[in-house]
Amino acid sequence: MGRKSKKKGKKKKPKKYKLKTHKATAKRFKMTGSGKIVRTKGNQGHLKRNKSKRAKRQAMEMKDVAEAKNRKTIKRLAPYMKKDK
Repeated sequence: MGRKSKKKGKKKKPKKYKLKTHKATAKRFKMTGSGKIVRTKGNQGHLKRNKSKRAKRQAMEMKDVAEAKNRKTIKRLAPYMKKDK
């Protein structure tokens, strides 16, 4: 007397969870069109009269992240980082 009903329909897919972006990383790093990760240097906030023009100019430039280990960490912290145009 125990009937087992077979449910017809769609199978449940496993949930895919969204990854959270580490906001500080997303603000500090950008990705170029070719996929390189670049950063700016620090120490630009204040006390600029004590720094040479050359040091201030070099601090504004974007530097690419050299070590592969660091690039991997940045990509993990900011998984949805968009390429800059």
